[in-house]
Amino acid sequence: MSKDRKFTGWHALAIFGGCFAVIISVNLTLAYNAVSTFPGLEVKNSYVASQSFDDRRADQEALGWSVRADAKGGLLILKITDKDGQAVQAGSLDAVLGRATHVQDDRTPEFAFDGTAYVARESLEPGNWNIRMKATSLAGVPFEQRVVLHVES
Repeated sequence: MSKDRKFTGWHALAIFGGCFAVIISVNLTLAYNAVSTFPGLEVKNSYVASQSFDDRRADQEALGWSVRADAKGGLLILKITDKDGQAVQAGSLDAVLGRATHVQDDRTPEFAFDGTAYVARESLEPGNWNIRMKATSLAGVPFEQRVVLHVES
């Protein structure tokens, strides 16, 4: 003997509540992951940083530098060229290599200038990487750039 089951208002309420519970839990999980992987502040006070932005950008653009990054054979190559395409040796170079989405893989490569480019020994996993570099020209002009590097598998 089979007993007929009826779909009642309580069943509809349970399904409705279950769907909302799934939606809310997914939203909370995504919000937690977004906040926990945020690398942090770029500047302490954006208003103060904005006051000198145009001057710093004009000085940097006057250098005419272009930057390109490559990864091959266990080497990370950062090539800085001037407007004539000639290799540039900076007065100082500091760089942080990491993923765009989190700081867990951040590291500071030890770059050495080989006469044409800055080279560091780095084994990189496939995917997107960022190099946040800060350099200073021999004349003392600061140069900052985020260089995107895509490593193929």
